[in-house]
Amino acid sequence: MDRYSRQTRFAGIGSEGQKKLLASRVLIVGCGALGSSLADTLARAGVGYLRLVDRDFVDLSNLQRQVLYDEADVAARLPKAIAAADKLKRINSTIAIEPHVADVDPSNVLGFADGVDLILDGLDNFETRFLLNDVALERSIPYIYAGVVGSFAQMMTVIPGQTACLRCLIDGVPEPGTTATCDTAGVIAPAIQVITALQSTVALQLLTGQPELVRPRLTIVDVWEGTFREMDLTSLKERGGCPTCSGGRRDFLHGEAASKSLVLCGRNSVQVAPSEKRRLDLNDLEQRLKPLGAVSANPFLVRFQPTGEDLEVTIFRDGRAIIQGTEDLIAAKALYTRYLGN
Repeated sequence: MDRYSRQTRFAGIGSEGQKKLLASRVLIVGCGALGSSLADTLARAGVGYLRLVDRDFVDLSNLQRQVLYDEADVAARLPKAIAAADKLKRINSTIAIEPHVADVDPSNVLGFADGVDLILDGLDNFETRFLLNDVALERSIPYIYAGVVGSFAQMMTVIPGQTACLRCLIDGVPEPGTTATCDTAGVIAPAIQVITALQSTVALQLLTGQPELVRPRLTIVDVWEGTFREMDLTSLKERGGCPTCSGGRRDFLHGEAASKSLVLCGRNSVQVAPSEKRRLDLNDLEQRLKPLGAVSANPFLVRFQPTGEDLEVTIFRDGRAIIQGTEDLIAAKALYTRYLGN
């Protein structure tokens, strides 16, 4: 317990609270700006088991705000979940880190949530956030939502059966072009650091068995303007009518499997995923692609630039690919089909 001595001297945690943290299990979905900061804080705090899930790899543009990564990770083209786990094990070798290179969807999310005490949101898209909201209510697991764009950040805590849920606040996935993104508004690191500090504090309160300290509120911060606001969400819960927490629907959890493609925020990239999970032999794939362009590989992915193309393709073991150099969904799908099939 010596490594946590300053933390256990804090009256809100103490030695009993630290024992609870060491026995806790947390799922962090997304290991980008939000997720890497959350994982760093909770690993140092002694949360005993962290399950990290992320679909992406480390890119140079990440280093401005994603605290667990460095230039060596960029050069190695490491998946974020793997790079994060490597760093966290060096930060705290006494806790368990379980990384997964995967895209969270209805087919796998319940498995990732199995046996955890808390779900933390490190995401950049609302569709997956609503999926986590569904899982939280389905499994009665607290979920802490957060989002950041520009200098603006917000967060709320969902405690199933007690507080409003994310769909009480936001009815559905915003239409494309109706909200600011990191492509249109950018993002600065201090906004991430502030909101993840608040997320992590609530996580410590919940994991040490003090849910009564968590107020039903939406916290809204603009670090550039220096403003801090709170919106009481009690009335949303009391009003009822939410299709998820009042109506019991799990629209996102029970969504049918479909081919998915999406533009990755701030990356000039598109992710394309097959309708059914695959298990690619990366060594075989590397050999098949070598005559067709420049290829490099590591145990987690194959990187491929077709001859005569400006686009670069990164292919993961589960069949997903990230096509860099375009935000054109049709062009990205066509390139995927050409080299990997339908």
